[in-house]
Amino acid sequence: MTNKLHILWTNDNKEAFLEMAGLYAYNSKNNAWWDEVNLIVWGPSAKLAAEDTQIQTELLEMKSIGITLEACRNCTENYGVTERFEKLGFRVDYMGKDFTKYLKAGDTVLTI
Repeated sequence: MTNKLHILWTNDNKEAFLEMAGLYAYNSKNNAWWDEVNLIVWGPSAKLAAEDTQIQTELLEMKSIGITLEACRNCTENYGVTERFEKLGFRVDYMGKDFTKYLKAGDTVLTI
């Protein structure tokens, strides 16, 4: 059985991403604290991530070590940034059904 961590990043606070969400995701995967780490960008975090090159660099580093990246399609469409997330290698989809699946499966979810 694998242990999965889903980090749900919903705020538009850059420091919260750099000093908590992104940092914990990276270290969790890099140090094998979790078998699988998934970062979900949902809500205002989509706008910030699409506009901030420092965050984009961090996201690409996370992807390079095996962290999966997902973004809420409704959010990316509302902010007009879907193409940006697709270019960064995110799976962009409507997240309600998948997020519910993660919860029902008993996966660990950390919301920031």
